[in-house]
Amino acid sequence: MRVLLADSNELIRIGLRSVLSTIENFEIAGEAVDNDSLMKQSEVFKPNVVLIDYSSPGFTIDVVNMIKESQPGINFVAITQDQSAQTMVHAMRSGIKSHVKKDCDLQEIIDAVKETASGNNFYCGKILEKIAEENINIEDIEMDSFSCEPVLISQREQEIIGMIAEGYTNGQIADRLYLSSHTVGTHRKNIMQKLGVKNTAGIVLYAVKANIVSPNKYLFAADNP
Repeated sequence: MRVLLADSNELIRIGLRSVLSTIENFEIAGEAVDNDSLMKQSEVFKPNVVLIDYSSPGFTIDVVNMIKESQPGINFVAITQDQSAQTMVHAMRSGIKSHVKKDCDLQEIIDAVKETASGNNFYCGKILEKIAEENINIEDIEMDSFSCEPVLISQREQEIIGMIAEGYTNGQIADRLYLSSHTVGTHRKNIMQKLGVKNTAGIVLYAVKANIVSPNKYLFAADNP
């Protein structure tokens, strides 16, 4: 199994290389320091697993989707510092198969790589706790719910999606758009059906992916001030 390390911090890469070298039948195929080098090395070395800190300087989560479009067989394990639950959910939707934190036990990091190489998902306990704290059910994260087929969203529905993503309640949306709460509730139900999502978190994720709201307001922000 070929593993590619993707982190701009050399000390982190040295540490990961030392940890992963203990796994039998695993080979460190390369080390990338930014998006460009990751894309090039993924093409050359064709790793089975990429261990990436998408929040590291020089990297963005978009590179995961770009690589998976041309090489769907590559599995990604994210290993990051503390991130918001929405950031991690967005990362999972972007192609991250497993997610651990840099302060996890070494065995958890090893287990994450092993399980991902075997085709399984792996989330460390701290990641699951963070997601649960924000009332997101990991079982509701439908990775394939957004297909390439166009979704026909009306102008009114886009307005409501944006306001839901901003945190407005049905009553507040009704007051602002001069609609009844019942009508807003019906719109919300229709929106969820069209998008194939089960909760408000799914609407927020769609709003970010469709550029209805800015991702900088909701995503890619550590919880620490």
